[in-house]
Amino acid sequence: MKTAAAPSGGALAPIVSAAGALEPEAGSVEDPSALLLRARGFAEPLLMGRLLDSGEAARSHAEGVSAILGAIGAGPSMQAAVYLVYAGDALQRPQETVARAFGPGFGKLVELTRRLMEIQRATMQADDGLQPDSRVRRVERVRKMLLAFSRDLRVVLLRLASRLQTLRWHAAARVPCPAPLARESLEVFAPLASRLGIWPVKWELEDLAFRLLQPAEYQAVARLLDQKRRERELALDFSRHQLEGVLRQAGVKGAVQGRAKHLYSIWKKMQGKGLPFESVLDLRALRVIVDDVAACYAALSAVHARYRALPDEFDDYIARPKPNGYQSLHTVVQGDDGRPMEVQIRTAEMHERAEQGVAAHWAYKEAGARGYAGVSVDASAAANVAQARQAVMRQLLAWEREFVQAPSVAQEGPADAAGALDDRIYVLTPQAEVAELPRGATPVDFAYSLHTDLGHRCRGARVDGALVPLNTPLDNGQTVEIVAAREGGPSLDWLNPELAYLASPRARAKVRAWFNLQALRQTIARGRELVEKLLQREGRTALKFDELAVQLGFDGAQALFEAVGKDEFSLRNLEALLRPVVPAAPVEEELPLRKSRAGESGVLVVGVESLMTTLSRCCRPAPPDEIGGFVTRGRGVAVHRAGCTNFRHMAASMPDRVIPVQWGAAAAADQAVYPLDVSVEAADRQGLLRDISEVFARERVNVTGVHTHSVRDAQGAHARMTFTVEASDSRRLGQVLRQVQAVPGVRTARRL
Repeated sequence: MKTAAAPSGGALAPIVSAAGALEPEAGSVEDPSALLLRARGFAEPLLMGRLLDSGEAARSHAEGVSAILGAIGAGPSMQAAVYLVYAGDALQRPQETVARAFGPGFGKLVELTRRLMEIQRATMQADDGLQPDSRVRRVERVRKMLLAFSRDLRVVLLRLASRLQTLRWHAAARVPCPAPLARESLEVFAPLASRLGIWPVKWELEDLAFRLLQPAEYQAVARLLDQKRRERELALDFSRHQLEGVLRQAGVKGAVQGRAKHLYSIWKKMQGKGLPFESVLDLRALRVIVDDVAACYAALSAVHARYRALPDEFDDYIARPKPNGYQSLHTVVQGDDGRPMEVQIRTAEMHERAEQGVAAHWAYKEAGARGYAGVSVDASAAANVAQARQAVMRQLLAWEREFVQAPSVAQEGPADAAGALDDRIYVLTPQAEVAELPRGATPVDFAYSLHTDLGHRCRGARVDGALVPLNTPLDNGQTVEIVAAREGGPSLDWLNPELAYLASPRARAKVRAWFNLQALRQTIARGRELVEKLLQREGRTALKFDELAVQLGFDGAQALFEAVGKDEFSLRNLEALLRPVVPAAPVEEELPLRKSRAGESGVLVVGVESLMTTLSRCCRPAPPDEIGGFVTRGRGVAVHRAGCTNFRHMAASMPDRVIPVQWGAAAAADQAVYPLDVSVEAADRQGLLRDISEVFARERVNVTGVHTHSVRDAQGAHARMTFTVEASDSRRLGQVLRQVQAVPGVRTARRL
């Protein structure tokens, strides 16, 4: 039986020009070869005796992956990364440990690769191994892989090499390979390698997965190839020399090469076109390499003049390149023996690009504008770095779209699976970072996804280099650059759904939050202005705003200004606090005591009989509060709590009008009720006022007035309530307030 051979180093050269981009890390002065030896020495004790999930020894797997990467052109630095990644499984904090020993670039690579491996392991375990992956699960896996790849191309190369080594081990050790793993290799990793132009890895992945998934079909094709091998080699050599003569006669200078065909591609063409092995068109395939595009068409003309072209078997990928940039002329002609022969014609530059792919032009992002090993580069080189990275990311995005739209995948998933997967797009920044957005997203959504402040200052956008309106829907793979003002905010038009500036709920919430903040700032400014004007009129500008706000029951000056600015708090309350209690002052407004049925007075003036008394509104005294009296003009004695600020102020300015008072017999017998003010602060919610009122009703406390207002800040909505209640004494009120404080959401409940 014929097995898939490991490609030789010469054949595995597609990304050799990327080697410089992969080593060494920016700023590193260590010799790459020494770095590889040091990484291997660091990892080997950690890998010894460990087995991977497949059963392969971790050390031999790391050696195999390193060898594959070396064969496809990655240098010692990239090979060193392999050992560090697999050693990370045995470390407590792999990223930190590797970063300290080998630098942050390697630490980040270890973390990204391990995270991707965990995602793959979890999705593989979710598959029961009996039925094909559902479309939704498989495409979700592709998305997660894509997001990981967007951060570091080395992750792509490492995972591709790791999967190839795993399939090689299963084939060599004759250990059964799980069908989901082989199927994922064929349907996910091989197309990815193809998109990146790493053809040797792509071909070997396909052949090995084909062998492990369908061993009978693989062996049948291998036997057919073995039986016809000598005949095919002779026919191919004859056709090559014949075509060289045709080109010389036509005056076209070019090299003619035979092109090997792989087992999976042969079998796929047999199945796709329903052809027997003998009729597969490109078993005999030649490639012509010429100097320029004109020579390509001249060679094509010479081939068609010498051989009969088969109908519907011509493709001009020079005039119409493939999405991944591939260019070539493909034609199938009939040889002198009557059998078909495929001929590919391209320039040397096209051939190099086709063999190396976009991965060959990748410039590792950690180097940036500083270049490699700390060597600076000019602006044009930095621009080429960004362009190369964009080219790679476009191929990854195109690969994801092709995978989602593949007919074979669509047949396996539910009918409505496409709807669940068409709701996201991926676009690029000028630095080739990937942003995930909802379908229909605009440049404004993109700006907010990068940073809230950038979204606020967004004023224009370039999509793939062209200026576009801000409500232009974006598409997969586009590169978006935001034009921003130095300062400013969003437009109110962005919230108009008919203008379609925003598709992301998160971006809409940020715009609304900005306008809400501006409205709050205006409200606070208006409230501050009103309070300042009142203090100026009262001649009390020396007062501190925060202390004044606390006396009025607010958390701080900002809360007071907001309530005043919203007209939720009357400035009369502030006037009552500021003005001393004199006969004409509002705080001395008569508040008659509700007498008991016995008709006895609640307050007695010491040494004076039948003197009229009133309870001051500013402090609302009640038994057993310590009280004092102040003789007013025409309204008798105003009774204050001894600690009342107004009472202390009046006693200091007019001590001769202070008179001792005490609670009378009616108060002592608990036969009278007194108005008291209560402040409640709570987290605002529906039904809060009802729940508090039920406590007062249950405790038989009459509520004669209530004032509420709500304040919203970064911590949420807060309610501040002021109740005027009637109680026989302040001790009774204290018992009730403990019940109020037990209501869900209430933070404080206190007497004012």
